Amino acid sequence: METKSFSAIISRVPTIAAGSGVVAAALAAALLAAGPSPAPAQVVNLIVVNVADVAKGYRTSKLVGSAVQNDRNEKIGSLDDIVIGRDEPRAMFAVLQVGGFLGLGSRLVAVPYDSLKLDEQSNGTVKIVLPGASKDELKKLNEVKYGT
Repeated sequence: METKSFSAIISRVPTIAAGSGVVAAALAAALLAAGPSPAPAQVVNLIVVNVADVAKGYRTSKLVGSAVQNDRNEKIGSLDDIVIGRDEPRAMFAVLQVGGFLGLGSRLVAVPYDSLKLDEQSNGTVKIVLPGASKDELKKLNEVKYGT
């Protein structure tokens, strides 16, 4: 089958069209005959990170579910999730589960992630501390309702 160029197809369209439908059909046929064109290449600037630094970091999958204590070593809740904000600069929030018993009757509240202090223990676990906080103060915060 012979592939015709766009200009060859257009030259066959009469200069005085019988109707706009003829012109539209001819243009559509020309675009289909030309076939798909490759998308322009995109350049992605990657930043090289030190993988040793990444390996020393705290994995969220290991932190979620951990007890959160205050600076008096009282358990005030547990870490339910870490949320990254959508707006720039991206803020991070720690969602804490407070109150209740075994997850029943508890509520979720958010605090700035930066307000948490993480302290690696000799046994390899991480102690999460929210200095100056109490269960009663956390229960007064607005409850978090996940959107998605």
